[in-house]
Amino acid sequence: MDTPSPTLNSPQSILKQYFGYDRFRPLQADVIEAVMNKKDCLVLMPTGGGKSVCFQVPALAQEGTCVVISPLIALMKDQVGGLKVNGIEAEFLNSSLSAKETAAVEQKCANGSLKLLYISPEKIFSESFQWLMGKMNVSMFAIDEAHCISFWGHDFRTEYTKLALLKENYPDVPIIALTATADNLTRKDIIRQLRLNDPEIFIASFDRPNISLDVLPANKRMQRIIDFLGRHQNEPGIIYSLSRKSTEQMAMDLKAAGFSALAYHAGMDTESRTRVQDAFRNDDVPIICATIAFGMGIDKSNVRWVIHHNMPKNIESYYQEIGRSGRDGAPAEALLFYSLNDISVQRSFLVDLPEEQRELQEAKLDRLVQYIETPFCRRKILLNYFNEDYSGNCSNCDNCRNPRNKFEATVLAQKALSAIARTEEQVSVSALSEILYGSKTQHIIEKGFDKIKTFGTGKEVKPDNWKLYILQMLNLGVMDIAYDENHHLKLNAKSKRILFEGEQVFLVEIQQSFKARTPGTRNIVADQDENVDDKLFEKLRRLRKKIADVESLPPYLIFNDNTLWAMVHEKPDNEEAMLDIQGIGVNKFDMYGKLFLDEIKNFFHRKSLPYNPSEKGSTQQYTYDLLMLGKSPESIARERNISLTTIYSHIASMYEKGNPMEIEKLLSAKEQKEIFEVLKRLGVKSALKEIFEALDQKYDYGKIRIGIAMYARSER
Repeated sequence: MDTPSPTLNSPQSILKQYFGYDRFRPLQADVIEAVMNKKDCLVLMPTGGGKSVCFQVPALAQEGTCVVISPLIALMKDQVGGLKVNGIEAEFLNSSLSAKETAAVEQKCANGSLKLLYISPEKIFSESFQWLMGKMNVSMFAIDEAHCISFWGHDFRTEYTKLALLKENYPDVPIIALTATADNLTRKDIIRQLRLNDPEIFIASFDRPNISLDVLPANKRMQRIIDFLGRHQNEPGIIYSLSRKSTEQMAMDLKAAGFSALAYHAGMDTESRTRVQDAFRNDDVPIICATIAFGMGIDKSNVRWVIHHNMPKNIESYYQEIGRSGRDGAPAEALLFYSLNDISVQRSFLVDLPEEQRELQEAKLDRLVQYIETPFCRRKILLNYFNEDYSGNCSNCDNCRNPRNKFEATVLAQKALSAIARTEEQVSVSALSEILYGSKTQHIIEKGFDKIKTFGTGKEVKPDNWKLYILQMLNLGVMDIAYDENHHLKLNAKSKRILFEGEQVFLVEIQQSFKARTPGTRNIVADQDENVDDKLFEKLRRLRKKIADVESLPPYLIFNDNTLWAMVHEKPDNEEAMLDIQGIGVNKFDMYGKLFLDEIKNFFHRKSLPYNPSEKGSTQQYTYDLLMLGKSPESIARERNISLTTIYSHIASMYEKGNPMEIEKLLSAKEQKEIFEVLKRLGVKSALKEIFEALDQKYDYGKIRIGIAMYARSER
């Protein structure tokens, strides 16, 4: 049975027309169906997983205005800017607007011309907006970053608690709550706080396979960062640090090393923060050194990497922060540095919390430490934290690329434990490593630790490596650490079994370096000529930047990196081929498509498509040759890894050039009749978009091209 064609206002046709995608990602269609059936929903999808489509598509498919509660002005600007570029009526109301601009938006709200309105949680219950709401037809409420309403969430915000009134004031309006990170406790709390009515709960896979995961010890951290950035010239990225001072120092050090970088933290005035954020959004500065104050307002799709200069506080925070990279689906990298001092600092932040919350956050910190120290696939550990089973190995983390070997380390552990005992448990990790290596520092001499029997017994291991081995031992329970006693190490029952009963200890070899993902690896298809393709991508990237500057838009709102790479791979030479690329909707093609087509043609100094060196003749000729061998268009598309629409376009072009073929087999009698009737009325030279819409979007551009070719020949 054939799948029914999408109707003009169906979610499927809206996705293609406005967003340029042929199919929904997993769970998106299910969420949209529930929302359109007026059901309350809780949606958990990873950052970059497509949460926005879950409310934007039904907002376009239904009467009325979707009110989106969003936490930050910058986030509203990005999302509204992106919607407008796609030809969608959307606005925001916040303090950045002048009185005249506010009045203009309010007028649009009142007359019902808006499909989406973004507003802050503080403003939604203001007297002026409640008066305006009385004049609006609200189709639904979408609450972004919904974890902010929960006390158990990693980014609790008191202003979000007011949103409990939505259900009370508007009981018949469905609510869709969306978040990228929430454990079971937080999920239940979101439902309770928002008073959701028997909500449908959708939990997408948290896997972001395009992000490579790497963890390194903090020694030689600055040099490692510089080496990393050297491999990522001009690629946008974020370096997260714990303190304001360290962000400023990092930016200064990187500038001295020849990189373009700016600092960002909450201590800066609003104007300075806005200036830095805009420079990053607009690709004027590729590197931002920031505290976690920089984040929730970033909807930038082409962030290619995230570095944690220091450990974050838990896996939720870590996952959300690395999720700010690779939102477009193209390859991205996450590099985390860690040290025992980072763990101590994070624990110190928890001291003043209420006991119940402190215990929970300490347990979450412990899980992050386990993730850092694991010798196994990091993606498996990460996804297991979010209750998602992940079988196999990912091949895209440091542990999978460079498996770490275990070794029998009982003697090392006994040396460490003996030294702790002989210092009467009054020694820190740093001091213990110096004792074992035999370093005669002032502190060691003053304490008399250079006189104990175990001084220098571990000279074969460098002090930095001793620290890392001791950290592993702590995680294995070989010893304890007293954070309330100057972080002194303590013996426990397991320590005594190792010392006196010979219980074995196994540690993982220290990883001094990591194998980064292969530069240039794409998640589309391996390029035939990487050098040529990289050069073409750079040409398209510069064109995107030029257009963005003229239109005062962030470049990634024109086309994201993955769409540019798709252009590089497919090398479209006409309108239908361009429209077949994921991420290019009708409105975006009308605005920018010809400029990018011309840039691709100019790059190759010819009008015909470049082709795979293994193929004979042009790319269209190669498609024709395969067709003449009896292969179907579908099998050709699979074999060449080109979309079916593009294959149809090739066939139509070859038919128009007079090449013999049984083209009638590609369109049923009914399809021919309907397409021909429209062509009789509009003419074969009409824009594809016009023909597509006249056919109620029943047929894709490829089939329309076949119909045009057949009709044109029949009229000769």
